[in-house]
Amino acid sequence: MSTPGSSAAGPLTPAARDRGVALARAARAGDTLALHDLLDHLTPYIARICHPIALADGPDAAQETLLAVFRSLRTLRDPETLYGWVRSVAVREAVRTARRASRDRPAELADVPARDDPQLAADIEDVLARLSPAHRAVLWLRDVEGLDEESAAALLGVPPGTAKSRLHRARTSFRKAWSA
Repeated sequence: MSTPGSSAAGPLTPAARDRGVALARAARAGDTLALHDLLDHLTPYIARICHPIALADGPDAAQETLLAVFRSLRTLRDPETLYGWVRSVAVREAVRTARRASRDRPAELADVPARDDPQLAADIEDVLARLSPAHRAVLWLRDVEGLDEESAAALLGVPPGTAKSRLHRARTSFRKAWSA
């Protein structure tokens, strides 16, 4: 479900970004059709953020993010900041959703399959699933999105030192689980 000029798996193109900003301006001015188009436009972007953090609960996190965007769009002061604001909301909702879900499904790092396991392709997701939502979020923001420590910390709402220590623990846990 991608929009023209964007991809659910790839980076946001300048044309897709401009379209989102224009839709946000129109939606904030009361254009209901633009609001619907904006939510459709943002759905792949939000899903791309929520899935690696909330894993199986990614669709729930994406839905919560869309609701938060719908409710709070009028509080967005500058539509040019739409994607940063949406990314911040999506990360927060993905971590919250994953934390809530992890309380119901505890996992042990010792259950990770060995490296020569025939289902190696699924192993990465399995290892990630065993990390806490906060660790998945910081790994994703730093190692996939390429954000610096301060930007990742700001998105997570924690001091940079906390983001740095979380990243260290997340990488250590991932390596330990991966090599087990």
